[in-house]
Amino acid sequence: MGQDHHLPEAGVTEVTTRGRTLAGRIRRWYGARPLHLLALLAAFGLAGYAVRAVIAAGQFRGFAIWFAVAIIGHDLLLFPLYSLADLSVRRLLPRGRTGQQAGPASPAPVPGPPLINYVRIPVAFSLLILMAFFPLILGLSAPGYHRASGLTTQPYLWRWLAVTGVLFAASAVIYALRWRRAAARVRKQQAAATAATAAEAGGRPAASPSPAPAPARSAFDVWQPVRETPDRPGSH
Repeated sequence: MGQDHHLPEAGVTEVTTRGRTLAGRIRRWYGARPLHLLALLAAFGLAGYAVRAVIAAGQFRGFAIWFAVAIIGHDLLLFPLYSLADLSVRRLLPRGRTGQQAGPASPAPVPGPPLINYVRIPVAFSLLILMAFFPLILGLSAPGYHRASGLTTQPYLWRWLAVTGVLFAASAVIYALRWRRAAARVRKQQAAATAATAAEAGGRPAASPSPAPAPARSAFDVWQPVRETPDRPGSH
């Protein structure tokens, strides 16, 4: 009965060890986690489905031209431009340095995470939406869109601006929450350091002023006669 009781634990341990070994082998062979490989395969599958749908719709030529223009325009024009803009914004924005204290000559650091990520992400999503729907947002395809749907492209600009505003507002709220959490953590660290310093100082004896040194006696001043008073006998 004792051996049967330990059999399931041994089986679970063996399966877990095998699973860890398999995941480790895949990670060493692929260079990342298996979930990353599955996500990459799913992305390739979705891209293949999109290409097949474009070919079936007879829009492969226009899609190829758009793809080539997008690659050339992005890699040769847009990428250097927004890389330079990102570098400029990083130099202008303050950097968060949690837990660090400024010296007497340095400005006070921002007790929070780096602000650049909370500007970069909404800008990136806003530009991505603009690149995907710029004919509708800028009204370049208004005649064709009106013929196909009977609607106008005017709401797309305001919708894009509204989405951009929501992205920046959400990023600002998240940054404020993280800044508050980081500031609270800094205050706790400072309070703990102050308490530790006070406890260390309290364990030591209180510093008292050193007594004045007694006047040095002469080596020959050993016997001091007792001063007689009138009440004592032999005072006459």
